[in-house]
Amino acid sequence: MSLVKPNRPRFTDVEGLAAMVCQGDSFGVGGHHFARLPVALLRAIARSGIKDLRYVCWAGGLPLELLLEANAVAEIDLCFSSLDIFGLPPRFRAAAESGALPVRDWTALAMIQALRAAQQNLPSMPFQLPDGSDMLARVPGARCRPDPISGAATGFIPPLRLDTFVTHAQRADESGNVQIIGPRALDFAMAGAARQVLVTVEEIVPVGALRLDGRQSILTRNQVSAIALAPGGAYPASCLPFYVTDYQKLSEAFAARETPLSHNLRLPSEGMPAPVQDAAKVRAETVIAVPSLAPEKKTPSVDEIIAARIAAELDNESFASAGAVSPLANVAYRLAKATHAPDMIIATMSCGHLDIQPSPMILSLIESLDCETAVTHAGGDDTYSTYYQAGAVTHEIVGAAQVNRRGQVNTIALRKPSGGLIRLPGQGGMADVANMHRDYLLYIPRHSVQSLVDEVEIASSARGLLTPAEREPMGYRTGQALVFTDLCVFRLDRISRELIVIETMPGVKRQQIRDATGFAVTFDDDCREVPLPSRDTLAVLRNRIDPLGLRRLEFVSAKERGALIAEILAADRAMVGRCIAAQRSYIAS
Repeated sequence: MSLVKPNRPRFTDVEGLAAMVCQGDSFGVGGHHFARLPVALLRAIARSGIKDLRYVCWAGGLPLELLLEANAVAEIDLCFSSLDIFGLPPRFRAAAESGALPVRDWTALAMIQALRAAQQNLPSMPFQLPDGSDMLARVPGARCRPDPISGAATGFIPPLRLDTFVTHAQRADESGNVQIIGPRALDFAMAGAARQVLVTVEEIVPVGALRLDGRQSILTRNQVSAIALAPGGAYPASCLPFYVTDYQKLSEAFAARETPLSHNLRLPSEGMPAPVQDAAKVRAETVIAVPSLAPEKKTPSVDEIIAARIAAELDNESFASAGAVSPLANVAYRLAKATHAPDMIIATMSCGHLDIQPSPMILSLIESLDCETAVTHAGGDDTYSTYYQAGAVTHEIVGAAQVNRRGQVNTIALRKPSGGLIRLPGQGGMADVANMHRDYLLYIPRHSVQSLVDEVEIASSARGLLTPAEREPMGYRTGQALVFTDLCVFRLDRISRELIVIETMPGVKRQQIRDATGFAVTFDDDCREVPLPSRDTLAVLRNRIDPLGLRRLEFVSAKERGALIAEILAADRAMVGRCIAAQRSYIAS
């Protein structure tokens, strides 16, 4: 399959792009989470009646839900699928749990290297093994072989070629060069591995105009097959600097099960809502200056105690990455940087925003503020090479559905007592980075015998390289391996290679921990109680870092989640409205 494209892409409309997708295509989607998703094009593809697509992407999420609703997908290859704060995608879960469609789980690094092999016309590419996990056996075509030079055990993956790759971008010039502002996700690697690249854009500008913008990435015109002008083409996802994610619209669309998702995601007939456009213009200093309306509380809640305890792990030499869906981690990192670790580096959107400032976590503004304050932007493929594989990242704390006594994690699927499956989001990139990061930190918000088990059914990630003797030959630093729960803190012991309790949450008795754990609990000789955060730390956490209380989303049950999301969305609208008013006042003065 030739990946060479003409020097000048074709210009057409959204329906024209959709008509270029063929039955049975290996099909990739660009963008990241709720950012730069080609929603208008995906809706057109869904309407076209196309079938039998092989969906290939790091993430499933909203794009996959749209295509599954249209019965357009025959196979799924991914690393992760989530609707962010809205939880697990129902159509993906139904397809995976019923076995109606084959679902192949990849490690992020294996997928990146497979795309690079296709991009570079190589028969395979090497990658670091996800030691301690079961993932190597699950990745299609992956093999463990001795490196031909050093003899070290190494993973190898064949090319992952795409027929069609679709994405949304900010601008194209009249000759077909495409501009991407902000994180690139895997767009460049996927475009390089694709036979045809179809792009919708917010604007088409004269040749030379793209040079006038600052931080940007360019897909040159010989990498692009066809372009369509589609203002608002990512809505209700974001496309900065034009508009932010419309979380209220997404909430309504996901809740309206009686009408098609594709219908509910349409751009309003009157055009882009003004608040999501105005919010994209709000600057970080404006948000920081707007006082918080967070209610005053005296006693710290367990989510605040855990956030402060995680923050205490970070110092001025930390490089902390916030992954796909980690409000608690994001809060802890920003809290540390805003209090005792001003020189630490924070990377958000899976290292797409590098070295951000600790802006307040206002739901609708998080992406735009991180985009503004980041020192630079990157893609998932190059951040793996530059930071993760190099061992430069010290921390990336992630939530886990199930952890066993040896610290192995399962975020892929659970077996019901009836024998059926409960599909989970997937491991994302954790199978790789669990060994690459200096410190391996997990959290389980609700400690129970179902979440802390003797053995996991699928080891989706693990700290397989634990001791300095195992880590140093790989170029990895050795640090802590900890698991935080609402009852205690575990450490993965380097000698026994099992979890031991090193701290208990305030007021929690040891028997309470034993009763809630699915394996025999060992307590460290120096086990002590987690200290309560200081009044000053709580004030920064509540008012400066997380005034909406996004961290709470990690600690509620599925039944409580809907009401909490509604509360957060209402607070978000009020806060964004105040920030927009303050920004206008600042400009007027």
